[in-house]
Amino acid sequence: MAENEILGIVNLYKNPGVTSHTALNNARRLFDCKKAGHCGTLDPNARGVLPIMLGNGVKVSEFLTDHDKSYIAELVLGIKTDTGDVTGNIIEKSSLSLPSFEEVRQAVKSFKGSYLQTPPMYSALKVGGKKLVDMARKGIEIERTPRQVEIYTVDLSEKEGKLFISVDCSRGTYIRTLCEDIGKKLGIPACMGELTRTRVGDFTAENSITLEELAEMSPEERKSRIIPVDEVLKNFPKAEIPSFFAGLIKNGLAVETGKLNINFPEGELCRLYEKGIFFAVGEIIEVDGKLCLKHKKLFL
Repeated sequence: MAENEILGIVNLYKNPGVTSHTALNNARRLFDCKKAGHCGTLDPNARGVLPIMLGNGVKVSEFLTDHDKSYIAELVLGIKTDTGDVTGNIIEKSSLSLPSFEEVRQAVKSFKGSYLQTPPMYSALKVGGKKLVDMARKGIEIERTPRQVEIYTVDLSEKEGKLFISVDCSRGTYIRTLCEDIGKKLGIPACMGELTRTRVGDFTAENSITLEELAEMSPEERKSRIIPVDEVLKNFPKAEIPSFFAGLIKNGLAVETGKLNINFPEGELCRLYEKGIFFAVGEIIEVDGKLCLKHKKLFL
C-alpha cells in the first residue's frame, strides 16, 4: 500500500518479549507503509496498549503524547533491583516481615495527587541526547532531576497471593519508580513485577489488536482497523472551511474567523474540513488585534 493511502492510527496491543521499536516495525511492514511512529514506549517485558501511527498519521503525535495513561502493575515487596523491576539484579533484600494488606493499601493511596518523581536510569528518557537505559547498561548512573507527575487514581488489589496497583496517571509517570517509592513509604525495598498498560488517552485494551491477529487478516481487514486521524482528534471542535479560504489556509495564510463564521477563542485547536474532507488541525491566533485561523498541522 502506498504511503499516501494511509492516514491514521492502529490501537496495537503489544505482548511481552517484544520491544516497542520491534512492534512498530512489524506493524509498519504489515501495513506496507514507509512512515510509522508510536505513542509512548512500553518496556520490552510489559504488555498493553501501544498506539501505532501510520503514514502521514505520524503528524498527529504532538497531539497524542500528552495523553493520560492507565496501568496495572504487580507490586513486589521485600526486594529492590538495579532496574526497578523483577528482571534486574537484586541489590537489597529485606528480612523484615511484610506489612498487612491494609497498611500497603494506605501507603499506595497516599500517592494520589501530584508528587515529585525521579526518572529511573532504566528508562528511554534522554539526557544530553543519550538514553538513560544505555548509560545504565554501561554501569553509568547520573543525577536526574525530579519531575512533577500526577496520579489521578491509584488503588491496591490482591490476586493469587500477589499485590497489584491500578493507576491512572499523567504522561511521564514511571510505574517502576512508583513501586519503589511505595516501598520507601513503607520502609522496605520494593520493585515492579509484571506491567500492563490498559489505556493511552481514548485508546483502551478492550479495543486493541495484537500483531498476531493483524498478521492473520487480509489487507482489507487490516485496513479496517485503521482509525482516521480526525476521529482520534474528536475532542477538537470541527470547522467546515469554504474552498477559497481552505486554499489560503493550506498555503500558510491566516484567515479572520469572522470571514469563516466560526467563534472559537484564541489558542483553540480545531479540526478543519473542506467539503467534508479533513485536511488540517487549525489554531486560533491573534493578528493585528483580530482573531484568525491558521493551520497548525496539515494532513494532506
